Amino acid sequence: MTPRREWLGLAAALVLLVTGFSLATDHFFSWTTMVALANQAPEALLLATGMTLVVLTGGIDLSVGSVLALSAATFGTVVGFGHLGLPAAACAAVLVGAGCGVANGWLSSRWQIPSFIVTLAMLEIARGATYLVTESQTRYLGARVDAIASEVVGGLRAPVLVAMAVVIIAQWALTHTVVGRHIVAVGANDEAARLAGIDPRRVRTLAFTLCGALAGLAAVAQTGRLAAADPNAGIGLELEAIAAVVIGGTSLAGGRGAIGTSALGAMVMAVLGAGLAQMGVQEPTRRLTTGAVIVAAAAADVWRRRRT
Repeated sequence: MTPRREWLGLAAALVLLVTGFSLATDHFFSWTTMVALANQAPEALLLATGMTLVVLTGGIDLSVGSVLALSAATFGTVVGFGHLGLPAAACAAVLVGAGCGVANGWLSSRWQIPSFIVTLAMLEIARGATYLVTESQTRYLGARVDAIASEVVGGLRAPVLVAMAVVIIAQWALTHTVVGRHIVAVGANDEAARLAGIDPRRVRTLAFTLCGALAGLAAVAQTGRLAAADPNAGIGLELEAIAAVVIGGTSLAGGRGAIGTSALGAMVMAVLGAGLAQMGVQEPTRRLTTGAVIVAAAAADVWRRRRT
C-alpha cells in the first residue's frame, strides 16, 4: 500500500497549490471558487477510483471516457423517453457501464489480450454506440434532472457527497477486505497469487467491472450537472483519470497504491487547471504544464520502484 509520507506529500502539494494561486490571483481563495471546484470534482473522483482498482491489478482502462458517454446517453434516453424516473435511469447507466467493464475484464483476462488493446477497442465501440443511441445529437433534459444537481449543504451538491462516500468506502474495502487484498496481490505477483489460491482472472474482471460501473455513476453526476446527455462527453477523461492515479502514487506496474491518494491526485489536477485558468494562462500552456506534472509523477514512480 501507499506509505503515509506520500499521503502527507500530496496533501502538502494541494495546500501549496491553493496557497500559491490564492496569492497570485484575487478571487481563487474564496468559498465560491472552492464550492465550484468541489461540484465539478465527482466525475474525476469516481473515474480515478475505478482506474486505481484496474491499475492495481496491473491493467489499464482507456475506455472510461467513452463508457461514461454511453452511460450518459442511456441515462438521457431513459429519462427522456422511458418515463421511468431518475432511479431507474441511474441504475440503467451504472449497468451499462458495468457491462462494458465485464467485457473489458473478460476479454483481457480470459483471452490474455493486453488490456491496453481491449480497452482501446472498447473506447471506439462505446463511442460509436453513443452516437447511435443519441443520433449524434445532445439531448437536453432540463428540469427533469434538477434533483441530482440540487444543493445539499453549504452549496455542495449531492454527487459530491456520493463521490466522497465512494472514495472512503473503496479505500476501506481495499485495505480491510479479502477482495481488496486479492486485488493488490494479483497486481504485485500474479503467479504467487495463483499459487495462494486466488484466481487472477476473476479478480481482474471484477476490477474492470467496478471501473465500468463507476464510469456509469460518473455519467449520472455529469448529466445532472449539465442537464444534458452529450454524445461527445468524456473525451479525454480517461487520460485525466490515469494522470490522477499516477500523481497519487499508484504504480503502473500494479500491486501498490491507494484510492485516497488517487483522489488527492484528482484534486491536484482540478486545482492546477482552475488556478491556471484564473491566472489567464492559455489552454496550450495549461496542457504543457499538466503534461509536465504527469511526467514528473511517473518519473517519481520509477525512482521509487528502483529504490525498492
